[in-house]
Amino acid sequence: MTETGRVTLYHWEPNANSGKPMLTLFEKGVAFESHYLDLLAFDQHKPDYLAINPLGTIPAMTHGDLVLTESTAIMEYVDEAFPGPKLMPPDPVDAWRARWWMKFMDQWLGPSFSMIGWSVFIGPSVRSRDPAELDAAIERIPLPERRVAWRKAISGAFSPEEMAESQRRVALGIGLLEEALGKREWLASDSYSLADINGFNLAYALPLSQPHLSNDTLTPNILRWLRAIYARPATKACWKMGRTDMAKRVTILESEPA
Repeated sequence: MTETGRVTLYHWEPNANSGKPMLTLFEKGVAFESHYLDLLAFDQHKPDYLAINPLGTIPAMTHGDLVLTESTAIMEYVDEAFPGPKLMPPDPVDAWRARWWMKFMDQWLGPSFSMIGWSVFIGPSVRSRDPAELDAAIERIPLPERRVAWRKAISGAFSPEEMAESQRRVALGIGLLEEALGKREWLASDSYSLADINGFNLAYALPLSQPHLSNDTLTPNILRWLRAIYARPATKACWKMGRTDMAKRVTILESEPA
């Protein structure tokens, strides 16, 4: 272990970026203190959290005196720093594949999932609040690009071109996932890995949000994979920590194949 001391995870709901280190900690059997940040109340931009992560992004994790940010990097740290099942494949080619998929999710496909989610859930969830209060909260956001994203989500100002490009990427990503999962049981290798944790936290709601593109008929491999991850005890425990209606979306994976 590279550090000693208590582990605290600062997170929102057990999905997307917050869900990645959450589920990794559960899979490794690492006890941690949960510090829930209500993203819809802008907790991540309040002074207490900015003292932990001045960028105001979530999640963040502390391990003793060490402060870690960036969800995928935190996952890899947890896998290396703590005992428990190894979640990166030992074979160099499989490890390359795991990192390829995590980069693809983080930099290419994830932002499109995020734009769609912000337009249909995040923005509408806060839109009814006092405009002056919202404006003040947005002005406190440290990163200018995040201020722009919040304003677009709240006003519904993602352009038709932006939304069309996100939908194009999602459709392409679904095709690549289905193809890869037709070749092996898990995304990167024949063993469950960080690539699966990363992918699940972005793709778990595909059969709900994109039913015309991902269902038991069109994408049986994706549905098999999502159900297998959801059935894991660590995933069940992780998702019990959800506090919003968003957490209920994962229950679609409790349905049997059609």
